[in-house]
Amino acid sequence: MSGTFKTGVVPEPYRRAMTIHFSAVGLVVADLDRSFACYRVLGLDLPAEAPEVPHFEAMLPGGLRLMWDTVESVRSFDPTFEPSSGSGAALAFDCSSPSAVDETHAALIDAGCTSTKAPWDAFWGQRYASVLDPDGHTLDLFAALPG
Repeated sequence: MSGTFKTGVVPEPYRRAMTIHFSAVGLVVADLDRSFACYRVLGLDLPAEAPEVPHFEAMLPGGLRLMWDTVESVRSFDPTFEPSSGSGAALAFDCSSPSAVDETHAALIDAGCTSTKAPWDAFWGQRYASVLDPDGHTLDLFAALPG
């Protein structure tokens, strides 16, 4: 092994100086108004019309933030950015009851989402459904089944 390449543990004082906590989920969207229409169905307190800004944040219960950036906003600092869909990540929403899963699924379809899994009784004991928002982000809906 080279004398200039050494492996080891990061010194204790350095590690203690950094505190990391999960604070936000960011979505890149083509159209804020279109995206907001879907997320309002999920109970988010969003303006009736998206503000004329390239970035918007909503505080969720518990302190987590949901952030939206327009494609143009991201391209302002990364000109080669191309949106993708199907990233493998999903936002999951507890709908509180099996019937609310069905109702929310239908309302999201009406708001411009695309169903990828119609509501069904999953073997793990939940009513479950999945949709894609207008920009291809997966939204999972669930609620515990009785019994």
